[in-house]
Amino acid sequence: MSGLPRKPAFPVLFALLLAFIAPAAAQQRSARVALTDGFDYPVGKPDAAGYYKARGLRLRPPVHFGEDWNGRGGGDTDMGAPVYSIGDGVVTWAYDVRQGWGNVVIIRYGYRDPASGQVRFIDALYGHLRDMGVRVGQQVKRGQQVGTIGNNRGMYAAHLHFEIRHNLSIGMQRESVGRDMNNWADPTEFIKKYRRLNRDWGKVAMPLGTYQEYQGFKGL
Repeated sequence: MSGLPRKPAFPVLFALLLAFIAPAAAQQRSARVALTDGFDYPVGKPDAAGYYKARGLRLRPPVHFGEDWNGRGGGDTDMGAPVYSIGDGVVTWAYDVRQGWGNVVIIRYGYRDPASGQVRFIDALYGHLRDMGVRVGQQVKRGQQVGTIGNNRGMYAAHLHFEIRHNLSIGMQRESVGRDMNNWADPTEFIKKYRRLNRDWGKVAMPLGTYQEYQGFKGL
């Protein structure tokens, strides 16, 4: 499998976002961003070709807060395979937190719910990555490579652990909120529901500064 492409010389990082940060009380901040026009799968873009879902969302014991995606070849055959952003968003977390996680990227996405017309936000977590190709504050596009599949230094067979959260405060503190669908989303069902959205050309205020510190990191 191919590794990460060469990084651009001048990635769009948090320093560039500062121009869009709006003043707010306490640690709550916001950035003006465009909404995504839909969501794709994080592997085998855009339709998860060559992959299968080994485990899904389970909010009762034994709890599993997201999905595990494996290459159809099994074992470590998908090691180093590309992982893609599911939509247009902003990287709010990109750190090696070690423990049972290794490299973790979290990206925040804004979209307009066609049923209500309201703007909503989600966080998507990409876990156990071998390599990270993005940095905190970087704006990413739908289908852009953000990392590669890993195994957390041999702790697991290579796979992508993937979560979608409605609650923007979770970050790495997954037990800080209730185990219900107000806080969590079934990733596959969410992607299917919002696969194609109308392009919204305006920009909206995306909330930032919502995470608790974890392993010395706070994210964007």
